[in-house]
Amino acid sequence: MSYVKSRFRHPEQKKNAVGFVKSDYEGALSTLCAGCGHDSISAAIVQACYELSIEPHRVAKLSGIGCSSKTPTYFLGNSHGFNSVHGRMPSITTGANLANRDLIYIGVSGDGDTASIGLGQFCHVMRRNLNMTYIVMNNGCYGLTKGQDSATADYGSVNKAGSENPFPAIDLAELAITLGATFVARSFSGDKTQLIPLLKAALSHRGFAFLDVISPCVTFNNNKGSTKSYDYVRQHIEATSALDFVPEAEEITVEYEEGSSTTVELHDGSLLALRKLSPGWDPTDRNAAMNQMDKAKREGKILTGLLYAETSSRDLHDVLATVDQPLNSLTQEKLCPGSAALEGINSSFR
Repeated sequence: MSYVKSRFRHPEQKKNAVGFVKSDYEGALSTLCAGCGHDSISAAIVQACYELSIEPHRVAKLSGIGCSSKTPTYFLGNSHGFNSVHGRMPSITTGANLANRDLIYIGVSGDGDTASIGLGQFCHVMRRNLNMTYIVMNNGCYGLTKGQDSATADYGSVNKAGSENPFPAIDLAELAITLGATFVARSFSGDKTQLIPLLKAALSHRGFAFLDVISPCVTFNNNKGSTKSYDYVRQHIEATSALDFVPEAEEITVEYEEGSSTTVELHDGSLLALRKLSPGWDPTDRNAAMNQMDKAKREGKILTGLLYAETSSRDLHDVLATVDQPLNSLTQEKLCPGSAALEGINSSFR
């Protein structure tokens, strides 16, 4: 049996600010299992990029190996893309970003690709504050190899074979905050209302933006006893806040009751408006975020929303003091200024 994606598009589709319609941000037909949460995340990325009026050719999609790493094929079909080896997406993205800082980098990974074989690279890309959006489609299992527990599977959770996981989970969001990520959020693939504003905020953030998206595996990890199943997540989810992303170009007037809301200004001047649901939540306080996450974990809750954001930070290009012009466009004259310039540099050290 073969499947063909329809090419029909309504002739009067609404265009965004740069003249693209939503279908311009779509990709190939998904070959993931029907109902996979990863497809919902792909749809949210499509919607976020369309609403942000990002030109598709300005985006570079990178991934590793796993079900999640297949998804860049299913969104932004007119963008740049590179499917790297298992766990090595961060280093590939680092090289691409250093060569061309003008592109918008979206890294897609899974809990195996990030929390197991790629854990070391994940730690270092955060430490360097690379300007990218890093999305983990987290289902707590290895879907390509029949559902074994991954490093993010919760202690005591039951897999499809009926075995309990004897090991504590690696909490990637908590690890990201600990290692200095400047934007950390968690969401659920089934919560489009929350996920799209978070994606828009992450794409607008200058520095390393991390999104841990719980995405139940409908084939291998959606059974009773799994803490990554649709039913479990819906029953135990607790949002830090209600979210709204406010682009810099739009004027907006908002009224909130005193003490019930806060806004986080991103580097481009856009705002992430938060209506607090958890008392005392301050997304700019790293220690408070860690304490709240630990409290939620002890209570068996899954904390979602914006967990932490640093409103001013230096990305890797700032740290290395690279030129504003992308390195891949520098000419020979600029890269090799001649013997006189070299003699001047040498003389300065004498």
